[in-house]
Formats: sequence, structure tokens, C-alpha cells
Amino acid sequence: MERSCRDSITHQACSRGHTPPPLQRRSRRTMVDVTKWPLFSLMEGEELSSIRQACVFGTSANEVIYITHNDDVYVFGLNCSNCLGTGDSQSTILPKKLDFLSGRKVVSLSYGSGPHILLATEEGELFAWGHNGYSQLGNGTTNQGVAPVLVSASLLNKRVTEVACGSHHSLALTNTGEVYAWGYNNCGQVGSGSTANQPTPRRVSNCLQNKVVVSITCGQTSSLAVVENGEVYGWGYNGNGQLGLGNNGNQLTPCRLVGLQGLCVLQIVSGYAHSLALTDEGLLYAWGTNTYGQLGTGNKSNQLSPVQIMAEKERIVEIAACHSTHTSAAKTQSGQVYMWGQCREHDDFLTVSQSLKKEFDSPETADLKFSVDGKYIHVHKAVLKIRCEHFRSMFQSHWNEDMKEVIEIDQFTYPVYRSFLEFLYTDNIDLPPEDAIGLLDLATSYCENRLKRLCQHIIKRGITIENAFSLLAAAVRYDAEDLEEFCFKFCVNHLTEVTQTAAFWQIEGNLLKEFISRASRCGAFKN
Repeated sequence: MERSCRDSITHQACSRGHTPPPLQRRSRRTMVDVTKWPLFSLMEGEELSSIRQACVFGTSANEVIYITHNDDVYVFGLNCSNCLGTGDSQSTILPKKLDFLSGRKVVSLSYGSGPHILLATEEGELFAWGHNGYSQLGNGTTNQGVAPVLVSASLLNKRVTEVACGSHHSLALTNTGEVYAWGYNNCGQVGSGSTANQPTPRRVSNCLQNKVVVSITCGQTSSLAVVENGEVYGWGYNGNGQLGLGNNGNQLTPCRLVGLQGLCVLQIVSGYAHSLALTDEGLLYAWGTNTYGQLGTGNKSNQLSPVQIMAEKERIVEIAACHSTHTSAAKTQSGQVYMWGQCREHDDFLTVSQSLKKEFDSPETADLKFSVDGKYIHVHKAVLKIRCEHFRSMFQSHWNEDMKEVIEIDQFTYPVYRSFLEFLYTDNIDLPPEDAIGLLDLATSYCENRLKRLCQHIIKRGITIENAFSLLAAAVRYDAEDLEEFCFKFCVNHLTEVTQTAAFWQIEGNLLKEFISRASRCGAFKN
């Protein structure tokens, strides 16, 4: 017999990786302690005491949105991709009020890694702004949103109660239990049955068609939903088992997690590539990637199916997971909070690599700035000289103490150049495949072979029917032989579909002729 968890879920306070806890109305004023974040250090005590909820976000935690007890909405920070919604691209260290949203009583807020922002009000309105390279704002375009705009396509007369963001895709839950999804869809995270990007909100149906969904969450490129009887459904990328289906195959439509059968799930949260589920009995389950021990299993092995953790602890009442730091947390009924994963107790114990990562794009310690697309990236000359031959040669040949400490970059975009500089500090990159092409161009220009290999790896993981020929062209252009061979084989294996894409017919003639000739030699056109 199915059990109904509806009443328990709707009253359950939760926090998920990219979504702060639900904004609940309080009868008394309580101060939120935000003083541990350096971003708030310039604010006066009266301003700090007015904050009801704050959300610190962005690649380097350099943007803030907060709501006051009077339901006013303020923002400040670097404003990457216009994520502050102030109507311009300017950074600000002083809080700016978003008059358009003030007084609307925010009930749900989420952010992606672009970043893009989704915000739902008590009246069921949904607003979006920020990065929009994959139509994750749901307005049918790929133009960045410089200010909050009402998402109306497909959602007219719908009342949105909850929002969730993946890296570049979006979910919205209505008061009738319907889920809508849109944005980047390279792994099926929109749940449409294909891998084509979705420019406007589309209802996620299939297995959810006759279900009433009560909660949603997103991983980087995956999506999960809880229905009213406590079942959990997942779709999207599953390479590390983050869907909990017992395998690592991607899912283009919702699929039920049989590993949780017989349990009534109240709350579900997702980190970058792992998930946690809390049942109505206070039991906690985890699955997905476990590189940093974020599953809490006592080892670092990935889990393709849900496994129970913290069984020896008292009843769990609330859970959380973080995308950027690969951490998990749980709170017991007595108020004890446990954290695990990529955690650190104090900055005094940072490793060298952690310290470098922390100081990237830090105005306080930097001695050099790059200006790209009108935005600054703060770096350290010593780090660049140590890590990159291009900068080592440049500084030795041209740099002197009298030179200005701002370098203008006009041949690469801001996201690409920032990712390159961040790579020099962290040895990691996190870009969608289309942006990785631009970074591949930079890596080729700067002779950064390791970065070039990482870009090729990202592009391989993100190849689809729609972008395959564009990626092949990029591999040829940047002399990436291994990537070229991979893309060529993919195109041949999906020849009929690839030749019907716009990218195939937009490629210049010589490359098209070479592809046809090479494919013919491989027997691609034999009956």
C-alpha cells in the first residue's frame, strides 16, 4: 500500500546544494549570523540585523542576495553574467535594492553555476536573471538577463512554489504538483526524452504524468523529484551513479529509484554529483560520487544505489548538500549538526592547493588584474610565472615595475579567460563543452598541453547529435588529433542524424568534403 507523505513534506524545512532553505514567515525578528563571510564586513550593524535570509553564491562566493524582515531584496558583489539583476554589469560592494522584487515575499530561491538565478514569490510568480547561454532563464533566447524578468512561457496561470537550478538547467514545481524544466540538456536533465536544449519551460511527464510532485532538486546535470507517496524519480546525467538507479547510464526521462522502494522520502538534496534522501522515519540514504567522502560511507567509493548512512545516530530531521565544496550535512532532532565530505574546520589548516584556490580572484592579495569584457580578474604575478610558460616569457621580456598593473585581453571571452586563470590556481576546469572549445583555442595558443587534454575530455563527455559536427570542426581547427578522431567516429556512428543537423550544413566546404571522403573510405555509405 502506498503511503502519503504530503503533509510531512510541505512542512519540512530543507536546504539543497544550489537552493537555500525555504523562506518562511516568522512572527518575531531573528538575526541571521552572516559575519563569518568577508563580503559582509563593510555592512553596519543595523543593516546586518535587518537580514532575514542571505544567499552567498558564484564561482568564488563573490555574489550575495539577501532578503530583509521587511521583504526587501538586496544584492552586491562581482556581478558575473549580470547575476545581481541590477540592470547593468557593474560590480558593487554596497548593497543595491532590487525595487522590482521588494515586498513580493520570496518563498524559493536557487542559483546555477553561470550563475543564473531563479526566484519564486508567495503569489506563485517566477522570476529569472543572469547567465542564459543555454536558455536556462526560460525566455526562449540566449541573451543574458540583466534584471529580474517574469518567466511566463508555458507557466501562465501556474503557481510556482519551488525552484531548483543545475549548472545550466532549471526546474520549477507548481502548487498542483507539476514539474517544468528548461535550459541545457546535453545529458537529458530536462527530461524531455531527447538531448536537445529546451528554450522555454516544458512539463516533465512520462513517469510523472499522473504523479503529484512535492519536492525537486538538481545536481550539476541531473534532476530529482519526490512525489506525494514518497517515491523518488531521477533523470539526466548518471555517470557517477548520482541518479541512484543501480547503473551509470544517463536517463532522458524520469526513472524511479527502486533502491528506495518501501521507504517514504520526505526530503531530497543534491550536491555536484551526489544525493541524499531523508525518510519519514528519520533514516538517511546517500548515493553518487564519493571522491571527497561526501556520501559518509566511511570510504571513497561511488555508490550506484542508495545506501543507508548514520544508522547509529539519533533521528535525522534535516539534510543539506553543497555543489561547490562537495560536502553534506545532517541535523538531528536534538539539534546536533554533522558535516562530512570536503570539509575544513579552520583556515589555519588549509593545504597549499586550498590556499591557492582561495586566493584566486582575490582583490585583497592580488598584484595584477586582467580586464576581459569590461570585468576584472585578480591574480598574482608569482603564481602565473610559476605555472605558465606564456606568462613567464611575457614577464621576463616586457614586465617592469613601471608598467600598469592592468592587462587588457580582447581575443578571448571573460568566461574562457577566467577559467584559464583559475586552472592555473586549481588544476581543474568546469565548463560546458561549447565553452570548452574557446578554452581549447586558448590552450593551443598558450601551448598549455595539460589544459588542452582536459578541454578535450570535457568536449568528449558533452558530445551530442546536435553539436557533434561543430566539435569535430573545432578539433580540426585546433589540431587536437585525439579529439578529432573521437568526434569523427561519433559522427559516422550517428551519420543519418548528424547530417540532418544545422551544424553539419553550416560547416565550410573543404571540411565537409574531407569528412565525406574520409567517411566513404570507412564504408559509411555502403548499403
